[in-house]
Amino acid sequence: MTYRTICVLGGTGFVGRHLLDRLARPGRRLRVLTRDAEAHKDVAVLPGVELVETDVHDPATLLRHLAGCDAAVNLVGILNESRRASFEQVHVELARKLAAACRETGVRRLLHMSALNADARAGASAYLRSKGAGEDAVHEAADARLHVTSFRPSVIFGPGDSFLNRFVALARLSPLVLPLACPQARFAPVYVCDVAEAFARALEDPHTYGRRYPLCGPREYTLRELVEYALRTAGVRRIVVGLPDWVSRLEAALLERVPGKPFTRDNYRSLQVPSVCGTENGLSRLGIAPTPLEAVAPLYLGRRTWRERLNRYRRELPLRRLAR
Repeated sequence: MTYRTICVLGGTGFVGRHLLDRLARPGRRLRVLTRDAEAHKDVAVLPGVELVETDVHDPATLLRHLAGCDAAVNLVGILNESRRASFEQVHVELARKLAAACRETGVRRLLHMSALNADARAGASAYLRSKGAGEDAVHEAADARLHVTSFRPSVIFGPGDSFLNRFVALARLSPLVLPLACPQARFAPVYVCDVAEAFARALEDPHTYGRRYPLCGPREYTLRELVEYALRTAGVRRIVVGLPDWVSRLEAALLERVPGKPFTRDNYRSLQVPSVCGTENGLSRLGIAPTPLEAVAPLYLGRRTWRERLNRYRRELPLRRLAR
């Protein structure tokens, strides 16, 4: 089955931009719903992309913009709650509203972004419980007319990520030593283009209907190993000091009161569960060979001389002007 008009929620985010690039093709329309179209004008240069400024949390708005669509993709998610957005609103209520709107407007396909270890009842954190509840909600809405597939990635890396880049930025601000909470937390980082490919392959594959796919890279790491690798690759010399558990908990309690909430007690609880796939990796089931971290990270974390940075800026300048 061919889906020619696809409504994408969260299409201006990290994964969303890669997915739009993968889905864009002649004859296909991608309707991207966003809170701020002006801030994401560069997305609209992709062929077939229609950028729509709207409130995705309003049911009437969802009905209006899903009308005429064949498929929908939900990539909306937050790592921390704020006064404006709670886990319940973003991960659970929006998922229910979207699934209901899909059924009412005749959308036949729904792809949903969840998270590894998401579990509505036994999740280790409020984040993971809400992700699990949202995932369950879209699958419960599935029937013979609406086919649902969900994806559960480990931490996602790639150019512009907020994971490896974040630790490199923090290290550059830290003199000599970088204290690291939960250094033994385990991950199987998955490449953002592999995640986008998984969505794209599942879209028109009936064998993926009703499935929930864990997505992982080919190797597991501790958080300490990942941070030390990122710093070496970026040419940032710092001593990474792993904090004991009680200090990690104390740090989370303090930092969640800081603007931007760089680390919270809920984040700490999420890190207590290994974010790894074990014996089942959805990428392999979809025919995708997981990309090693070491094959990609040096391309965007690697140290550059001032001349290399200047040359890169000159190459990107025409694209920046076009994005305006």
